[in-house]
Amino acid sequence: MTGESRPFEPTARKDRRRLTHVDRRGRPRMVDVSGKPPTARRAVAEARVLMAQETLSLVIDGAGPKGDVMSVAELAGVMGAKRTSDLIPLCHPIALTDLGVEITPDRVEGVLRIKATAATVGPTGVEMEALTAATIAALTVYDMVKGIDRYAEIVSVRLLEKSGGKSGDWRRPPDDAPEGPRPKVPKGSRGPRRSG
Repeated sequence: MTGESRPFEPTARKDRRRLTHVDRRGRPRMVDVSGKPPTARRAVAEARVLMAQETLSLVIDGAGPKGDVMSVAELAGVMGAKRTSDLIPLCHPIALTDLGVEITPDRVEGVLRIKATAATVGPTGVEMEALTAATIAALTVYDMVKGIDRYAEIVSVRLLEKSGGKSGDWRRPPDDAPEGPRPKVPKGSRGPRRSG
């Protein structure tokens, strides 16, 4: 699996969800979360970096020319997640209560698996912080191995699970699960209507 996307399936205009970060006139806006109660929230994201077996061995042994790739990348992921609202224009600044990045080598697939977990207690979720942590860690791995492996590749970044908030818990099905239709979005989950 190399990060291919699912085919776009158009829906009737009346059934489409409205983007929450764009008002009716198409202007960007930060979502108002002032009326949402604080709840415990958690998100887990994953990135994978594909590389040659020789490169993976150097990374595992900590023998790369730039030093301990996994430790540096884990720290970079944590640091990056704390800056999510500076990097993603319409993200709320969030007081993280927990954040961890763990990198696990997979010799069979020739990848480093990067797992980032973020948590908070607040009115909005931490999916973007978990995704940012995984992405920054993956970019750091790439930066540290590109001099010895030009074919290294970030092959995926994705949300694995989230919990808390009004929408509740969500978990990505395992890769080997049969693909079915995407669930419909329940009515009333579009957020407040805004006048121009």
